[in-house]
Amino acid sequence: MPLTLAQRNAWNLARTLMTIVVVFRIEGGNFGVAEEREFDGDPSLIVREYDPFAR
Repeated sequence: MPLTLAQRNAWNLARTLMTIVVVFRIEGGNFGVAEEREFDGDPSLIVREYDPFAR
């Protein structure tokens, strides 16, 4: 999915689940979204982290 869509989905998911969610880069110039605890890929692929508790 495009970066802008991934960012919107990540923030919405983080607020809904009240957990940290990450946006990460995948092949083909696309991006994915996952809970931080479920992401088991290379940490250098993480583009942004969304923490609903951060101010």
